[in-house]
Parts: sequence; structure tokens; C-alpha cells
Amino acid sequence: MTHVRTKICGLCSADDARAAVVAGADALGLVFAHNSRRRLDTTRAVPIADAIGPFVSRVGLFMNDDATMIDDVVASVTLDMLQFHGDETPTFCRSFGKPYMKAVAMGGGDASVFRAADDYHDAAALLLDGNRQGQPGGQGETFDWQIDLSAVGLPIVVAGGLHPGNVGQAIAALAPYAVDVSSGVENAPGRKSADKMHAFINAVDKAGQS
Repeated sequence: MTHVRTKICGLCSADDARAAVVAGADALGLVFAHNSRRRLDTTRAVPIADAIGPFVSRVGLFMNDDATMIDDVVASVTLDMLQFHGDETPTFCRSFGKPYMKAVAMGGGDASVFRAADDYHDAAALLLDGNRQGQPGGQGETFDWQIDLSAVGLPIVVAGGLHPGNVGQAIAALAPYAVDVSSGVENAPGRKSADKMHAFINAVDKAGQS
């Protein structure tokens, strides 16, 4: 039996964060990227991060944001890991004193995964998303799961268009370290559904047992 971890991204309220923890999420994502519908400022993010209990990771998502802005967020909000979705260099990603995850836009194919694994060799994980380069996550787009990632050499997080009905297929195809969901457990952008979060994590657990 394999425990596939679950990250729920795009939390916009403390109530949704608490509901995600109750549902069994391993990590929660707070979006600070300027071009996201789920963007938080530090004033809104602090109570959400503080509502997340121990042993659940808090991940801050950024996309081509400047270092001063990221430093301000890191100083103000309790975050365990940073997630970069843009053109950030490896040197930039590692400059904030936090473990980081680098997103790879899979909308254009899979060759960039192996290049990213070399370039970002000290990343905690690579997150494979269905968006194209230059788009934030949370677009609800899947990518071709029929690829062999066994030689990547870093933990893989699968994102993009996942929901309770298809996450088991993604896990069966890719055997990832973790899966990441945002719009697939929402009633509206930024408004999570407790029922959908429970259903998603139940589907992840079931897939990990097969």
C-alpha cells in the first residue's frame, strides 16, 4: 500500500482550511501570485495559515513575483514551503531559505520535466500542471498521463484538472508522490466544498491501496 499525499490549493478562508484538514489533506496551498483569481494578500493569508493545525504543510504559491514581495510574505505568513509557477531560476527559488517546489507546465509536452529535474535538482518536488507556460495553476486542464516519469529522480506532484472522478486514474498511470487539486474541489473559484474535498481524498486513499 502506498500513501499518496494530497495538497489542496487555493484556500481563501480559514473555514475552508479547517475543513481541508478535517478531510485529511497533507498540505494546503495559499496563492500569492498576482494573476490568480484566488490571490491572497498577507492580511487575508495570516488567519488562514494560522487556522492550519500541526503536521499539515503550508505552501505559498508565487509566479514571477519579485523577491521583495516574496520576502514580505515569508516574513508575515507561516509557510513551510514555497511553490514557483513562473520563469524563476533555480538560484532565485532557493534564495528564500525555504524548501521549494517548481511547477512544470505540461501543456506543451513532457520533455521539459527531465530538463527541470536537472536544473532544479535541489527542489523538494516537481509539480506537473496541465497549464501552458505563463499561466497560473488552477486552470482545470489535465495533461497526457501516458508518460514514463521513473527516471525523473525527484518526487512528482500531479496537478491539473483533477477531481474525485479522475484522480484514481492519474495515480494509477503516474504513481506520483502527491496530487494537487484546486478547482476540482470547489463550488466556485476560491470556495471549497467540504464534501468534494472528502470525496477527493477518499479517492486518493483508495487508489493508493490498489
